Amino acid sequence: MENIWLLAFLLPIVVTKAAIIVGGGVGVGVGGGGVWIGGGINTPTTPTASSNLNRAYTALQAWKSAITDDPTGVTKSWAGPNVCSYKGVFCSESRDFMGNPAGPVVAAIDLNHANLQGTLVKELSFLTDLSIFHLNTNRFTGIIPSSFRDFSSLTELDLSNNQFSGPFPTQVLYIPNLVYLDLRFNTFSGPVPEDLFNKKLDAIFLNNNLFDGELPQNLGNSPASVINLANNRFTGTIPFSLGYVGIKEILFLNNQLTGCVPQGIGMWSDLQVLDVSSNSLMGHLPDSLSCLSGIEVLNFANNKLSGELPDLVCSLRRLLNLTVAANFFSGLSQDCDRLLFRNVGFDFSLNCIPGKDMQRPEPDCSIVPGGGLSCLRIPSTKPLVCVGL
Repeated sequence: MENIWLLAFLLPIVVTKAAIIVGGGVGVGVGGGGVWIGGGINTPTTPTASSNLNRAYTALQAWKSAITDDPTGVTKSWAGPNVCSYKGVFCSESRDFMGNPAGPVVAAIDLNHANLQGTLVKELSFLTDLSIFHLNTNRFTGIIPSSFRDFSSLTELDLSNNQFSGPFPTQVLYIPNLVYLDLRFNTFSGPVPEDLFNKKLDAIFLNNNLFDGELPQNLGNSPASVINLANNRFTGTIPFSLGYVGIKEILFLNNQLTGCVPQGIGMWSDLQVLDVSSNSLMGHLPDSLSCLSGIEVLNFANNKLSGELPDLVCSLRRLLNLTVAANFFSGLSQDCDRLLFRNVGFDFSLNCIPGKDMQRPEPDCSIVPGGGLSCLRIPSTKPLVCVGL
């Protein structure tokens, strides 16, 4: 259920200042008052715009020289000074401080699925008007140049599905207008910096890398609507803070997290998807899960959770899928038994629930992992007031 960010969706951000968009691709109509023109147009430019395009030419030629394999011939069109005719390079009509047309500038690069091999070069930071930079599904290697911090206009950075390595590229934290960061499916390693979750990002995709260490305690400060931390090597507990304003999807699956599911999880009031599967979480599920009134998908599979699966969880009205397989739950409440009649996907296999099929063998249930673990729970004798959490 991850958000899908498309160039055609976000280009209106670029073209709000544009009367004409000059691109190196197929002509596409977009909103926001702009028009795409494919193939490149020689447009009269001001001295400032001409200087910007000259710098863009220098940057793209330097990058072209660092591309070692181009099986589909994308960069064959990268010849001559008219960078707006280059395939995968898109220009926007800029405006001066008085709002008058000031000539084209490079506003977007979209080389998704180009299968290019090579490295990134520091000269790319010359593209100071660049708003969108998409490199999904190529074969770029190495580290991210430190000069990327100079991308003052960049709103989207998608480096996913490549072979980038090294520590978390902290230079992206200095990009002032960035709202979308996608680093998934690379081999970045080491810890994730706290400052990432203080940035005004709407989407953070770090999944399928080699990040490790404990998750920063300020994770909840992030205003992002989607955070994907899956398939890394994170350790420690799930951090809880008083933030998580607006978070809709958060994925912790397939890491090495331990401890309890935090009681404060009920404060994530806008949450729709929570996946903590394939970790080593223990203890009982917190009653505060009942406060997730908008939750649609809950996945706790492949942990070491125990106790009875409570009505408070199974009675969530918008629930579409609940997975608690491969834990040590010892019972189901009545509302949990009714989930199948509500057409809710419900998998409780490989637990320790008497009288149910496909459960663990009896010897596996004799010792419950984390039996001595103390997880904060609201006493059942007191009504749970979600607003007061």
